[in-house]
Amino acid sequence: MNNKKPSFEKISPSFGSSLSVKQHSKEVINNFAYWHFHPEVELVYVNQGQGKRHIGNHLSYFNNSMLILIGANLPHHGFVDRLTTNGKETIVQFKLDFLGNTFYNIPEMSNINALFERAKKGIIFKPETKKLVGPKIEGLLEHQGMSRVIKLLEILNDLSLANDYSLLNVDGFAFETEPQDSEKIDIIFKHVNNNFKRHISLDEIANKVSMTIPAFCRYFKKATGKTFTKLVNEYRVVHATKLLQENQTSITDICFECGFNNFSHFNRLFKEFTGKSASKYRSEMKRMIH
Repeated sequence: MNNKKPSFEKISPSFGSSLSVKQHSKEVINNFAYWHFHPEVELVYVNQGQGKRHIGNHLSYFNNSMLILIGANLPHHGFVDRLTTNGKETIVQFKLDFLGNTFYNIPEMSNINALFERAKKGIIFKPETKKLVGPKIEGLLEHQGMSRVIKLLEILNDLSLANDYSLLNVDGFAFETEPQDSEKIDIIFKHVNNNFKRHISLDEIANKVSMTIPAFCRYFKKATGKTFTKLVNEYRVVHATKLLQENQTSITDICFECGFNNFSHFNRLFKEFTGKSASKYRSEMKRMIH
């Protein structure tokens, strides 16, 4: 990728199509692994893979599969760190008005309109809907023209009727999508992602984006709705959830491996972030896997 990261992603559907459907079925360089936004709604289904969800203010880790719907202009990062055996990531992108400005005004579209309203905060769908809708999303690649449009409407209708979902960016998102701002945020997130296992001083991160510490703190709080320290701690806790799921290392060792230098501080933040203690989180993950 170029050193200068674009903030606005231009979506280009293939000739004769008003929506974009792409699928990755092997390890690829993630072209969207930067902080970006676009006016298109984005539907992402991963059938077998692992990675981070970073959508607006929300940050979490997923292991195995994921189905999310991201509203227009909601900033996000790429998702998949690794596709597992037979893993596929399918991405569908379309503008809200791709069926015309008045189509959504018909009464039959009221549920889908409500779905798009929820999608402004980002929606994650749970197993029942993933099982029903995931294969249909993958199947879009087999259709073209009007057949693909009809199948997409069926998928959107299924999603609009689903009850097993959560909103990801519940507190809203204050980020103003200006190109230079998006570039700064991208630099910050990338630096945190690469260095969260050690102490990152405010002086160090402010220098990265050529700002004074007070200006950086004001900017970052306004842009993301949280302090820089909170973001770093979130990265550490998300990494801890990954390690708790994937190996049997002691929780104390995981605490220090994630960049925390105080076990009680780690426990408090882990519970604050996930709603449960690290040991309870690990035992629940074990039960789910079995």
